Amino acid sequence: MMKPRRSILSVPGHIEKMHRKASKSPADVIMLDLEDSVPVNEKDNARKIVIRSLESIDWAGKTVTARINSLDTAFGYRDLIALGQESGSILDAVVIPKVDHCGDIHFADRLLRGVEMHRGLSRQIGIEAIIESAIGLEKISEIAGASNRLKTLVFGVADYSASIGARLVSISGHGEKEESLYPGHRWNFALSRIVMAAKAHGVMAIDAPYGNYTDPDGLRRSALIACALGCDGKWAIHPDQIEPINTVFSPSAEDIDRARKVLAAYDKARSNGRGAAAVDGRMIDAATVRLARQLWDRAIHLGLVKS
Repeated sequence: MMKPRRSILSVPGHIEKMHRKASKSPADVIMLDLEDSVPVNEKDNARKIVIRSLESIDWAGKTVTARINSLDTAFGYRDLIALGQESGSILDAVVIPKVDHCGDIHFADRLLRGVEMHRGLSRQIGIEAIIESAIGLEKISEIAGASNRLKTLVFGVADYSASIGARLVSISGHGEKEESLYPGHRWNFALSRIVMAAKAHGVMAIDAPYGNYTDPDGLRRSALIACALGCDGKWAIHPDQIEPINTVFSPSAEDIDRARKVLAAYDKARSNGRGAAAVDGRMIDAATVRLARQLWDRAIHLGLVKS
């Protein structure tokens, strides 16, 4: 099981003081951003600052990633080479935005392989792909299976909205006020499609950030929907969003107790030669047990129960 990616805190790459503060946050993943949060005239400087932070900060066992600029820009390939060569032994993964084709993953995979051979790195640098367009979603299965480096598929809701011509209903464009426009979850299909492709290829699915960081109820609702659809975590754009996201994507005490009952009842039934069992008047079978086992293993991984 991969390390948890419940909460991914995005931190502007050119603001060094924020990196050290982020390293002490409860986020599972710190993502140092070289793309959207960095002005064009700061791109080259931001790359140097991110490399310095990666090498100088004690990340205390956290997963640390960096979002590069898209590969159709003049910055993306330089980000990829510099991060790999200078910080490849520290960086867990590079996050590639606007992935529309499996060729983007193939390119990054081969370039990183060369960097690793040159540096003599024994640990493979991972790749995380952000799906942000109708083209990317249409090609999602090919993208998901493009490399064994791939760790996550991430939903980029704002750019995806623009790519399909969806209506802008909030200032941020990141998941706010959706219920005022659409009777249900407007991005159910897109997010479910990403989840399906991710799980079919053994990688995690991560939801987009919630843009209004002063709306904890909206954040919780957005996270609950993503979790219910099978996502493993969600991006955060503000430190105050981390704890609510971690809570939603962690098994609750009630969840753990339910899984414990299911596993115990099934073990007892199996020892008596039966293939199904009952818990609190409800039938459970092998499919129910798989769900309970997944939750139990996740709770162990997060240190919520002992193995």
